[in-house]
Amino acid sequence: ESGSKTIFVGNLSFKASEEDLTDLFAGYGKVRSARVMRHRQSRRPRGFAFVEMPPRQADKAIKALDGKEFMGRQLRVREGNERKSGNQD
Repeated sequence: ESGSKTIFVGNLSFKASEEDLTDLFAGYGKVRSARVMRHRQSRRPRGFAFVEMPPRQADKAIKALDGKEFMGRQLRVREGNERKSGNQD
């Protein structure tokens, strides 16, 4: 399957690592990348991450993991738009 889909993972435990995320999402397909977002200065985790997977596998993972408890937190998992230009909040 070609292409990739970025998945936003919110309400993530501050203890969660890239390896933890890769292990969690690997049950649904090939994880191309997992990045826990950190504060620039303090390097502390910010409580969210992005995972990249093939599109169909990503859709399966989103359905299965949204609302699931992981490391004591209830995950918010949805399709991510990692790089938006401008402030569109």
